Amino acid sequence: MNGPALHEPPAPASWRIALPHSAAAVPVARALVRTALAELEHAADSDTAELLTAELVANAVEHTAGDAPIELVVELLPTGCHVEVHDPDPAPPGDLTVPDPSGAPDPWQEHGRGLLLIRALSSACGHRPTESGKAVWFRLPAMPPQWRPA
Repeated sequence: MNGPALHEPPAPASWRIALPHSAAAVPVARALVRTALAELEHAADSDTAELLTAELVANAVEHTAGDAPIELVVELLPTGCHVEVHDPDPAPPGDLTVPDPSGAPDPWQEHGRGLLLIRALSSACGHRPTESGKAVWFRLPAMPPQWRPA
């Protein structure tokens, strides 16, 4: 290897929890993210983290077959937070990293904005294969102290 290795310092704290493959997983995931971010001194925006986590969990529940649990992983980093949702389906998540060429979602439809929100509001997002399916993830940066609520 030439030059110094660029890497993220180890996570100061992380949580991993199995969630039911049902809509009940969404509020549990939101609560875990809210609680985890309350622990971080230089927290990422909790509201945004909860929203994006809810979108990832809801997509995993809606778009994967079967009733195998899904898994939520939350890592608190010095630079913010990293959230992953693991599911048993190896297929990549639609247009997460590349926008749909057909344009914006239909404003009259109730669905179709989750991945757009994740792309727009996260500092980075993506997916990777796992031994049992895939992990879909996003990162949020730490908020400067002057931007955090008092």
